Amino acid sequence: MIDHVSVGISDIARARAFYDSVLGCIGLRLLKSDEHSADYGVASILFSVETPLDGRPATRGNGMHVAFAVGRRELVETFHRIALAHGGHDAGAPGLRPEYDAHYFGAFVFDPDGNKIEAVTRSSQ
Repeated sequence: MIDHVSVGISDIARARAFYDSVLGCIGLRLLKSDEHSADYGVASILFSVETPLDGRPATRGNGMHVAFAVGRRELVETFHRIALAHGGHDAGAPGLRPEYDAHYFGAFVFDPDGNKIEAVTRSSQ
């Protein structure tokens, strides 16, 4: 079972401007932040963005992405729209992905540092 996921970022202010809005629309809120990281969740930390501890530039994982489960297709669409409005780049518009599951409805974006994130639901609504 996964406790939380962290991705590397290069600029905490830029990352917060993106993730505060994007994750807020799907029900996650900022729980803790300092000059090196921001931690999001509900009751406990589920997702973090962090500058690398070694001081070197953040790099993204080729082929890696983090998927956030949401309850409705409308939230997938909102996630995508807000991500693009806050500096994200499209990596797959909201829509059905029947190759994964008949009801898999997801949207993919790259954050300002190039990390790939997704919102997904398997609801028919």
